[in-house]
Parts: sequence; structure tokens; C-alpha cells
Amino acid sequence: MPGVVAAEAVEARARELHRRGLEALNRGRPLLGARSLRAGLRRLGWPEPGGAWADHRELTFRLLGTLSAAEVARGNSDLGFELLDSTEQLITGDNRGVLLLQRGLLLTMTGRVDEAVTSFDAAVPMLDRAGERVALARTLLNRAFIHQIAGQVRPALADLARSEEISRELGMDVQVAKAFHGRGSCLLLAGDIPGALRAFEAAERGYTETADGMLVVLAVEKARALLAAGLCVDAADVLDAALPRFPDLGMTQEHAEAELTRAQIGLALGDQESARRWAIRAERRFRRRHNETWAAVAELTRLRAELTGGRRPSRIAAVAAELAERLRELGLENDAEAAELLAARAHLGRGEIGAAATRIRRQPGRRSTLDTRLQRLLVRARIAAARGERAATFRYARTGLDLLGEHRSHFGSIDLQTGVTTLGAELARAGLDAALADGRPPTVFRWLEHSRAQAFRSRAVHPTDDPVTADALAELRQRSRVARASELEGRRDAAATRRIAELERQIRAHSWQLSGTGESEDEASLADVRAELATAGATLVSLLTVGGRIHAFLVGERTPRIVELGDFAVAAEAAARLRSDLDVLCGRRLPDALDATVRNSVRRQLDVLTEHLMTPLRDHLGAEELVIVPTGSLSGVPWALLPDLRGRPVTVSPSATVWLSGRRAASPAATGKLLVAGPNLEYAADEVEQLSAIYPEGETLLGADATVESAMKALDGCAIAHFATHGHHEQDSVLFSRLDLVDGPLMAYDIHRLGAAPEQVILSSCDVGRSVVREGDEILGFTAALLYSGTRTVVSSVARMDDEAAVGVMTAYHRGLATGVAPARALADAALTEPLTPLVCFGSG
Repeated sequence: MPGVVAAEAVEARARELHRRGLEALNRGRPLLGARSLRAGLRRLGWPEPGGAWADHRELTFRLLGTLSAAEVARGNSDLGFELLDSTEQLITGDNRGVLLLQRGLLLTMTGRVDEAVTSFDAAVPMLDRAGERVALARTLLNRAFIHQIAGQVRPALADLARSEEISRELGMDVQVAKAFHGRGSCLLLAGDIPGALRAFEAAERGYTETADGMLVVLAVEKARALLAAGLCVDAADVLDAALPRFPDLGMTQEHAEAELTRAQIGLALGDQESARRWAIRAERRFRRRHNETWAAVAELTRLRAELTGGRRPSRIAAVAAELAERLRELGLENDAEAAELLAARAHLGRGEIGAAATRIRRQPGRRSTLDTRLQRLLVRARIAAARGERAATFRYARTGLDLLGEHRSHFGSIDLQTGVTTLGAELARAGLDAALADGRPPTVFRWLEHSRAQAFRSRAVHPTDDPVTADALAELRQRSRVARASELEGRRDAAATRRIAELERQIRAHSWQLSGTGESEDEASLADVRAELATAGATLVSLLTVGGRIHAFLVGERTPRIVELGDFAVAAEAAARLRSDLDVLCGRRLPDALDATVRNSVRRQLDVLTEHLMTPLRDHLGAEELVIVPTGSLSGVPWALLPDLRGRPVTVSPSATVWLSGRRAASPAATGKLLVAGPNLEYAADEVEQLSAIYPEGETLLGADATVESAMKALDGCAIAHFATHGHHEQDSVLFSRLDLVDGPLMAYDIHRLGAAPEQVILSSCDVGRSVVREGDEILGFTAALLYSGTRTVVSSVARMDDEAAVGVMTAYHRGLATGVAPARALADAALTEPLTPLVCFGSG
């Protein structure tokens, strides 16, 4: 009897160690799992003759099978397969399916995907018949991963759905989280980035509770999603936080995949040397695991970095062509096509047009990703341009931008809509360069509009007020109010600052999950813009850069034409220095000598801007109003300060299409006026009280009444809204650029939540006219948020503004509006009273 009890205790302990080992492996901790599994085998006396394992063959089989997966996960591939092979003497007919599952898993982990799917296909019916539902759920999950690698989204999703159903029935919470994880990966492959991020969030909730080691693996997928959306900096932040955790977890395959993804992010950021280093590290780690499939993908990434970084294109062309064949043999059709395109680009770099053309397939692969399709169209456009075939260049470039536009229309987040433009930047430039070479005004105009501010064409989608985000927003306002109070007292609340940053990341990440409508607005035609300009008595000055030089495309009464202006870098630096000087002068009494120095600097910067922006235009402009479409950092120029433009109505718009859309939009029925004075601003109440005399019927929010909730309610759909508040432009977190109200900040994020856009908004606040300008002249900021929401006109400042001086300017401005003067004209007249007013009229004037 004691011997039976002891034997039962040995078995119980071995089963417990197997449970712990499997749990650790599922949680993404293979090193810890291997220790428990080896301890379980020792308990059973494996592999000694006469050991207890002989009486517990199925348990021994499961310990060895799980240990084989743990060793492969740690990078010990040969040992893993040896351990699995040793189970042959232990299996019975009932667990043959489990053996096939384990072999398929090991084959998947080492990149032998064709063999893996064969093993899984054989395992599924066996496991189903044997009633091995736990193993069946795992098999379906792993087969879904294989389908995903092959680009077969539908069968992958079907396997994931069945795996999730079984896992839920059996209470396998980790498997359910992994099913969400897999679903997100499939949706990412299909281009549904918001859907992928929603699935990843669900997986994260499950992993946090039951498998925290998997969170770093999930971080890699999130980074890939953000990279696919053009949010490269965010992708780098997510991955850089996860990478240091991999060594302690012993997950060598996932670690190598993370390094490969970091290399791809480096490529997107233009850091070729960093990308090359990460790719080399990933390639070496894959090869140590004998995973030639993933090693080939890493090699492709390394070659991309080397070509972009200027290394020998002749060698890269040959190596990429050979690599394409290898990738195709490995079953990676999309990667093989990407390698062929890389070879073609290398040939183009050497001027070998014919050789480049031979590398391009007539049709894209059936499972080509969006990135590969865009690269293919770009290479074809460049080949056509090199041959002087402009019509073909336009066709390929436009096809690519249409693909990207359709992709963008499924994003509800402005952050994603503006970020994804990065993917089409080279295509837009190829089309614009061909248009400039063509020279015909309608063609040049069309490609200028194709290449800028495309996010404005997407239909606005309002963020949902889910409880989690609502709570985060409420806490963010409270924390921001406390931090602001500390700042005004000369203290910095470090804890509040950290928590604010965390809440902003959380809210922003949640906004990425918002799906778009799939609809977009048409671009304006040159004929329609010219007609509206004639009605407005205005000339369009659309700026662009060619080889570092600024050019202006002019549309007005005269024939449309292109005028070369000055040096972009010089003008951009002068604009930045001018804003800094204005900030120094704002609202303070400087010593006479310093004041004179700063004012002299202001004059110098205005002279530089005049030389590089206005002097070349003088012979082409009369006294008409101007509609300026800036490019890059020139979006922050305080145009009214330039001597040539003093007293002249100027409207600044992201594109001609945005300007025309605002001009021709139906007039809203609302006539409400809103006047808001924020806290801690000496003359804000005086300003609002003077304006209330102009708008006696308006709603006025002063003191304790100037809350975010009250302001948002009154702002929704009103005709005119005026804010006299402190303003803050957040360069690194633009969705949280804000106006200070009594109970916390009114943020750019809040503006996207409005049900109906106000027609005109005046921001008598510092800085909130500034924008972050992304690739393709996509803009983000407080003013931009209002324009995206549908506000026709926003008057705001691109630098700090003296609140005492603002009272007179704003009173004069609103008196003009009240007598029927258009916003751009009213601002031009009002600004004459204060020579250093950095206010700009944005939108449609």
C-alpha cells in the first residue's frame, strides 16, 4: 500500500509539473516552462530502464512533447526535434493526433510551413475523433497562423473562430486571447488596421490576466500595425519598450521577429544604418534557429536598407534576384515579389531601364500586400518616367494613390488618416515631377492636389464615448488642471506629468480603433477653383518645393503659371526664428537693449521671408486677396506681418480643395454666438465683455461657467465661437493641443467629438494656429482639428500673443464681421492696429 501511495504521489507531482510547464510556455516563458517539464521527467525516471515512466507512458509523452516545443522556442531546434522523435516509442493510436500537432508546431516555429500545414491537416480529424478538444483548439490556432503566413486570411479566420469557440467552452482563457491575437494579425494582413487594433486590445486584456509573457509578442504585432498606418515613431516607441524584455523570456523566434520589425521601422524612418544593423541581428538569430524562411525575409530587409543607404546597386540587384527565387521556393510569394522589385530598383539606380523592366511581373501576385502593390506601381511609374512615357507615369502613380485613398477611407482616426499618406509619398512625387515636366496648368494643379492634405477628403467619423475612454478623458482633464496650477506657481508636478502622458497615449491608441466610412470626397478641378477665385476676387498661391527651391503655382485672373521663389530651408529657418522672436516679445517688458535686439531680429527675419517668398511674386500679383496653400513648415508663417501683405486679406488653407469645399458648403441654419473667457488670463474677461456688446444675443461663459462641458455643448453647430484663453500647442502630442478652461483643457481630441461643426471659430490664444506637418502636407493640431470637423474658418495665432493687445484687435475684427465683412478682410483691417499680431485666417476666409 505505501508503494501505491508513493507511485500516485510521483504521478501527481509529474502531472502538476507538466501543467506548470505548459502554462509557462503558453504565457510566453519557455525557459521557465522547460525547467518544470524536465523536473517532471526526472520524477518519472525518464529515460532510465525501470523508471516510473514505463507505467505512465501518456504522461511521459506529453511532458516530452511540450518540452520539445519549449526547447525550440528557446532556439534549440535540433534538441527539440530529437525530444519529439523520442516519443515514438510511447504513443498509441489515440494520441497520434497529438504527436502530429506537436510536430506541426515545431515545424511552424522553424519556418517549415509547408510541412507544418500537412501535419496540422492530418492532426485535425484525428483529434476530433479522439475527443482531444484541448489539442484540437491548439492545432486550429497553429494552422491559422500558417494560413496567415501564406496570406490566406479566410481559412485562417475560420480556424481561429472554431479554436476560440472550443477554448471558451473549455475555459482556456489563454487560448481565447491567442485567438484574438491571431484575428488581429489576419485583419492587419487584410488591411483592416482599426479592426486589427481592436482585436489586439482584446488579446491584451486576456494576456494581462493569464499570460503576461505574451504581451511583448503582442507589442510586435501592434508595432507592425502602426507601421502599416504610417505611424513610424509610435511603432518604434511600442517596440523599443518591448525589446529589452525578450532575453529574460527565452523566446528566440519572437525576439528575432521583433528585431526584424524594428529594422523595417528604421527603413520607414529613413534610418538606413540602424535598419541594416537590426536586420543583420534578426537574420543571425533566425539562422541559429535553423529558420531559413524567416532568415530570408530578414535578408530582404537588410538588402532594402543597403540599397536605400547607397550601397552598391549592381551587387544588390544580383543578390535580390537570387533571393526572390529562394523566397518563392519557400512559399513566400509576396516577399519574392518584393525582392524582384528591389532588384528592379537597383537596376534603375544604375540607369538600366530594360533590366529593371524585366524584373516586373505583368500582374501583381494574388496575395500581394498593399505595400508591395504600391512599390510595384512606383517602380513602373519610374520606369515609364525614365522612358519619357508621361501618360503611363501618371496612370501608375494615380492607380497607387487611388489604392491608398481607398485604404485611408476605412480609417476613422485623423491620426491614421494623416499617417498613412507616408506610404504614397514617393508615388505622389513621381506624379508631380511628371506634371511639372509636362507643364500644362490643369495637369500641374491636379497633381498638386493629389499630393497634399488627402486626409481632408475622408468623411469625418466621431469617436465613440465608451466608458473607458470617458473615464480616461475625465482623469486627464483633472490631472492637467492640477499640473497647470503647479506650473503657474513655478512648480513642476512630475507625477502628474507622467500620468498625463500615459492617459494621452491610452486615449490616442483607442482612437486608432475607429473605423472609417469607406467614403471620400472628390478633389477640386482647376476650372471650379478659378471660377470661385473670380467670385472672391482672389488669387491662389499654391507653394511646392523642387530640389530645395520654393515654387508658387498661381491661379487667378491671368493664365495659371509657376513662379520660382527662394530657398526653402532659408525661409523655413527664418519663419522659425521669427516665431521665437515674437514669443520673446510677447506680454513682457524687456530691457531696452534686449528689446531693440529682438525687434531688429524680427525685421531681419521678415526681410528674409520677403526675399524668398514675396519679392519674386510682385510682378505677378495685383492688390487682390490671396489664398495661400503652404508646404511643410511654411504653414507656420505669420503672413500678415510681411510688409507686402500688411492690410491685404490672406486666407491660408491646406489645399485648394479644402478652400473650395468651405466656400461652397451649404450655410448652416444655426446662428448662435459663443464667447468664452478662460482662467488665469488677465484681459480675457474684458475681451469677452466687449464682444458681448457686439453680440448681445450670444452665450457668454465667464469664470466658473467656462467649463469644458458647457463650451462643448454651446460650440456644437454654432455660427461663431470666440475663445479668449491660454492656448498650448503640443508638438509631440498634437491631439492634445488645448485651450485652458476653468475645469481643465478643451483639447483638439474633443473637437473631433462634436456632432456638428461650428461655422467660424476665433482662438484668441497663443500658439494654437501652429500645426505638426506630416508627409504630404497633412496637418495636425487644434486649428487643424476644427478644419477637419468641417469648420469653414478658423482665426488663430501661430506664435504667442499679447492678451492686452488682443482685446483691441479682436474687438475690431468682430465689429467688421458684424457689418458683413468677410473674415480674411476683417482680420487684415483689424491687425493694422497691432503691427506684430501673429494671427492667421485659416480655411475658406
